[in-house]
Amino acid sequence: MPRKVATSDQPAPPIYTVRKQQVVIDRDLAQLYGVTTGRLNEAVRRNAERFPEEFCFQLKQQEVAYLKSQNAFSSSSHGGRRTKPNVFTEHGALMAATMLKSKEAIQMSLYLIKAFVRMRDEMLASATILKRLAEIDRRLLEHDTVLQEVIVRLQPLLDAPGVDDKDEKPRIGYHPGNR
Repeated sequence: MPRKVATSDQPAPPIYTVRKQQVVIDRDLAQLYGVTTGRLNEAVRRNAERFPEEFCFQLKQQEVAYLKSQNAFSSSSHGGRRTKPNVFTEHGALMAATMLKSKEAIQMSLYLIKAFVRMRDEMLASATILKRLAEIDRRLLEHDTVLQEVIVRLQPLLDAPGVDDKDEKPRIGYHPGNR
């Protein structure tokens, strides 16, 4: 299922994960480039050979329903779009920017590259942190095992045997049975 990926504090289009790829919805990309969604999709249709599926693809109905439930866009019953949106990967967004050639497209393509790079760096940092935490957890488990073994070996030394005869006075000095 698609999920929204958190981006940095700078205003950037929402980046979603769909089919294990980070993508931007055509509406958000068109707004970023200062053109209409129809103009963007028209340029994609006219230059279909520049947009293989790893650059741009149309969402499936199930993915659209999920994004609607997440308020990524409104439903058609409320005046929203009536067609399934296209989504663009990082490379597709750049390809669209080169085709549109508007001033906004050039500026925003640079900005978009930075947003994807920043997101990738954050994901890499998260993966590194998770790997380090797993290593710490493994070491803690090893230390717990060693400590349990130490406690088992020390317990007989801590537990003094009881005195057999209550009338017998404990002897002074180091003797077995004294604490």
